[in-house]
Amino acid sequence: MHPPLTLHKHPMCAEIIEQFQKCHIDHPWAKFFGECTDLKIKLDRCFRQEKALKRKANFEESKKLKERLRASKFENEEKVE
Repeated sequence: MHPPLTLHKHPMCAEIIEQFQKCHIDHPWAKFFGECTDLKIKLDRCFRQEKALKRKANFEESKKLKERLRASKFENEEKVE
């Protein structure tokens, strides 16, 4: 199963998505018998890579946010004392 194949949400995989959709249009019956499987495998790999990049970026952003919150909390504790 894959996420919705919207090009604007997956710019990194747009070319493969277009090829996969074209394969499904060109082979309406053969798609059920593995005609588009190679493209599906490429698409899954691309989605995994895209997700890994997003996960890494989100993790870096969360580390920055935690550091800012710690600094803010430390400043507030110093003001109270």
